[in-house]
Amino acid sequence: MANGKNYLFPFILITSLFALWGFANDITNPLVAAFRTVMEISNARAALIQFAFYGGYATMAIPAALFVKRFSYKKGILLGLALYAIGALLFYPAAKFEMFGFFLGSLYILTFGLAFLETIANPYILSMGSEATATRRLNLAQSFNPVGSLFGMFVASRFILSSLNSDVRNEAGELIFPSLGIAEKAAVRTHDLAIISQPYVMLGFVVILMFIIIAVAKMPARRNADHSVHAIDTFKRLIKNLKYREGVIAQVFYVAAQIMCWTFIIQYAENLGLSKATAQNYNIVAMVIFLSSRFISTFLMKFLNSRVLLTSFAIGGMLAMTGVIFIQGMAGLYCLVATSAFMSLMFPTIYGIALEGLKDDATLGAAGLVMAIVGGALMPPLQGAIIDLEFVAGMPAVNFSFILPLISFVVIAIYGYRTIKIHVT
Repeated sequence: MANGKNYLFPFILITSLFALWGFANDITNPLVAAFRTVMEISNARAALIQFAFYGGYATMAIPAALFVKRFSYKKGILLGLALYAIGALLFYPAAKFEMFGFFLGSLYILTFGLAFLETIANPYILSMGSEATATRRLNLAQSFNPVGSLFGMFVASRFILSSLNSDVRNEAGELIFPSLGIAEKAAVRTHDLAIISQPYVMLGFVVILMFIIIAVAKMPARRNADHSVHAIDTFKRLIKNLKYREGVIAQVFYVAAQIMCWTFIIQYAENLGLSKATAQNYNIVAMVIFLSSRFISTFLMKFLNSRVLLTSFAIGGMLAMTGVIFIQGMAGLYCLVATSAFMSLMFPTIYGIALEGLKDDATLGAAGLVMAIVGGALMPPLQGAIIDLEFVAGMPAVNFSFILPLISFVVIAIYGYRTIKIHVT
């Protein structure tokens, strides 16, 4: 990284943000299963958690890019942290009112903040040094995203899922909650929603602390910054850029695959007779594998072309998903856990390849790639609807539902291949 002394402390601060939104992502994923039970709703409706969460990215990514273009990276990050904190703190009244829609609104506002942070932090990291090492530098920063994710999963498993009275089972492994009376259910619901809200409220105060630290810190400004906004011209250039367009599409399918694999691992495990808390332990193992593979793949990029690695890992994801669909039993669950190894490098690598050579268009280009996170909003409800069918094509619907991540990995493999053969420069 060029001018390392000037960039080191800002790099550390911005990299910490990757952990912050990783935590939010993966403390939220298990809530789909938790809300399905405690609010007595379908898998498809519970998956609206993901629709609200990732829909916030789609709503705010471009406004975030326009804001930072007009002002500065630092002001954009501060606004993002403020929105993040507000959304997290709103979980407290949401739990008091016991309204599913209130929780969705809180998550929606929270992800306004995450959209700002991701739209800004990724190109900010890319700008902290030479373009030749930009993709590797982003992979390093992104390596701390799963650190936050892992901590979020741990909190979800140890402090949320394991404390839910709605997930208590009888000796036969069946949930007791559905058989309770109205008054008993109401008491359980009040208890469980309070448990769900507590980590978010604490997170809100952590984000406020980070806001204060960054507000007083000296952060580098963009070099030769042009604060004028010519959005229409930029959008026209981006739309004409085939490598970028295909990168956005690949990113939509990648995020969809990641969210589906990590959200519905609980339903997959529950179908095998495991509790939510036990199932979440497999999610934690998946995240450890994801984190380890991220560092390994970042190291491999010193010696191997990132485009070749992307294509190879996408093919690996396709093979793992085939096992998830057709192998019924614990072996299928192991394939689902192993898929995280192949997903590890995809987001930052697609991101880096798509933004190569965009120069002044990179900020709005980054917004398009952050908007691609909408894939995590659109496909999980569809997968939830498939799971609600119980059986499809003679197999458990939860197994068949993973055909959606399989299709996603096919799309990513095609993009990786095209970046090798067609989008060479």
